[in-house]
Amino acid sequence: MSRSSDVVSCCTRKRKRSGGGGGERVFRFKSFGQKGYPIEFDGSFRENVEALVEVGNAESVLCSNINGVGTMMRSWSFQLEVNRHPPSHLFLFVLEELIEKLVDRHCKYCQYTGWGHHLVCNKKYHFVLPSKNTMSAFLDCIDHHHLMTSTNKINNNYNSCKGKLINVMELQDHIMHGVFHSNGFGHLLCLNGLEAVAGSNLSGRQIMNFWDHLCNALRARKVSLNDISTKRGMELRLMHGIAYKAPWFGSWGYKFSRGSYGVIQPMYEKAIDTLRAMPLCILVHYLGSSNHDIPIIFSRYQMLSDHSLTTLGDMFQFMLELKTRMAEENLLDSYTGPGMFVEQSCRWSPKRIEMATRAIVEALKRADFRWVSRQEVRDAARIYIGDTGLLDFVLKSLGNHMVGNYLVRRCLNPVTKVLEYCLEDVSNIVPTQDPKVKTTIHQYRMSKSQLMKDMLYLYKHILKDYPSSLVKQQSNVSNNNTNKVNVGILSVVPTAVRIILDAKYFAKEYHEDQHQARVEIGSEDKLSVYCTIMLRNNNINIEGTTTTLPPLLPPFECVRLRRSATFNELMVEVEKIFRDLYWGMKNLILDSVANLEANGKDLVFGQVEVGGKVIFQGSNKGGIGFMNHHQNEEMMYYEGGSNWNKVVVCGCGAREDDGERMVSCDICEVWQHTKCVGIPHHQPTPQIFLCKRCENEIVTLPAFP
Repeated sequence: MSRSSDVVSCCTRKRKRSGGGGGERVFRFKSFGQKGYPIEFDGSFRENVEALVEVGNAESVLCSNINGVGTMMRSWSFQLEVNRHPPSHLFLFVLEELIEKLVDRHCKYCQYTGWGHHLVCNKKYHFVLPSKNTMSAFLDCIDHHHLMTSTNKINNNYNSCKGKLINVMELQDHIMHGVFHSNGFGHLLCLNGLEAVAGSNLSGRQIMNFWDHLCNALRARKVSLNDISTKRGMELRLMHGIAYKAPWFGSWGYKFSRGSYGVIQPMYEKAIDTLRAMPLCILVHYLGSSNHDIPIIFSRYQMLSDHSLTTLGDMFQFMLELKTRMAEENLLDSYTGPGMFVEQSCRWSPKRIEMATRAIVEALKRADFRWVSRQEVRDAARIYIGDTGLLDFVLKSLGNHMVGNYLVRRCLNPVTKVLEYCLEDVSNIVPTQDPKVKTTIHQYRMSKSQLMKDMLYLYKHILKDYPSSLVKQQSNVSNNNTNKVNVGILSVVPTAVRIILDAKYFAKEYHEDQHQARVEIGSEDKLSVYCTIMLRNNNINIEGTTTTLPPLLPPFECVRLRRSATFNELMVEVEKIFRDLYWGMKNLILDSVANLEANGKDLVFGQVEVGGKVIFQGSNKGGIGFMNHHQNEEMMYYEGGSNWNKVVVCGCGAREDDGERMVSCDICEVWQHTKCVGIPHHQPTPQIFLCKRCENEIVTLPAFP
């Protein structure tokens, strides 16, 4: 039985013990979240989530140890069929987290992504694909709740949970974990493919496709992620940035959102363009004299490519694309001379292939290195090789490969649409071969492991370690003009690498304003309109003075009404929606329309088009925007919380908390990155810290008599 089958059977047994029924519905993993499956997904985000969990299996309330307090949550599960033959299943859990039960109601992911100005929502929805290891944590929570219920301890403040259960939402080795706020903004917290999770048979691409379909189907507004993914020690955001001008997640539309250490989008894009455009010939010229492996690796993949590889971006893109095409143990038999790919079951002997190759090369030599059509080359070689099938096979395999000191080029003529061949003498580029080695073609084998080894070597010696040490070494040796140019070219590499690695937060806009001007046909037509609110008394009291905050405009929400509905009826519905959505709006009262001259008894669709926008105005006594609130209390209703009061002025240019480790000056209370003030990451922050400005002011103070 497969590992996933073990999980399914284990989950089924525990569910039966906790009172759940068997025979639950099984959903197709590949189709889940696509149009009409398992539901129509034709509402707003909050409506789609509520409709989705209705078709899930209602689990026992999970008990999770959050901030040292046992917290009860509603949850639902969906059994997903990954493969039918052989059978393979996994579970998707949806957990509803109520903000009012939490000690810390603010979302650190919103703060670090730059969404600290968002309002705190009443609910969060966690979507989790647990691995075999984390599945046991879920089942332990279910079993523990059943034990509490059966012993009548359910109302004992959940003290029995404390210390016995872990917070399953903080685990990092789930197959996938994403969280949505009830207003549709979300975060992808972790994604682990088959290489990261033992027993998983899903690749990272399959999991990401599932997540992307889910976000689209639910009509999420915007989703962020923190890209710290690595593979064999290589940061993928750096590799894919150079290769594709975007991170690995860029294949699904995720773009730069926010950088750390003062990195902004123009800096990020400039760094990527600089490394992508770095000519290979420049790297060979400056690095090849002391590192002979780099030119050899470059030449190896230039031979294998059907198109010219001239820049570092070209090289990494070709290597990554070759890796995706190459099976794990699918060895490619090729030749060190021509670099031709030849199957072991080939019906021609290596000797005959070598003879045909030489005949073709000699024919191209007689063409004086000009471009010649495939038919001309074939006809010229037939004088020496009568087997046309052999010639066709070699011509097909020979394009853009080495034969001795010559590179056979092949391309499609854009005018005649005919394949053409040309010979290029590369004897001054390819390292001189040992004269003892015969010119006979020798076979070698390339595997995916060899490709990964070459990629890791280039990553380490070009991007991570080698250039900085070479710059320092050459700066000490000589100060002539040539070396100054050399140092200048190589010095941009570590700087650009650092900038790219400091850009970790990416985001994708799915459905920003939830616009969906849809008409529902039922017992009575219902039309959609989009509404938000603006609070009239949006003031706070700061040290005895009243300060006005910017107008509060949360995202528009879709409201469906009868064609004959009035503004008063719409106002009541909008009040209910926003009270349910946001923690700080429990006392919201709307009284007027801000963007239209309308009375309460006027018909909505007499003044607003279907799918139009309406802004209501009102007050929120005792909540957000209430007059005479203190600043700290007011800020608690925003995801940024008290961090909005944190003053960040760092030498790197950062002016907000970006999630990196910081230290505060004990005099001026200004925050800076520990890295920027010279505190190593492995060292704790000092008990007393003074910034340079305060330190200089103390030094220049006059001495007391």
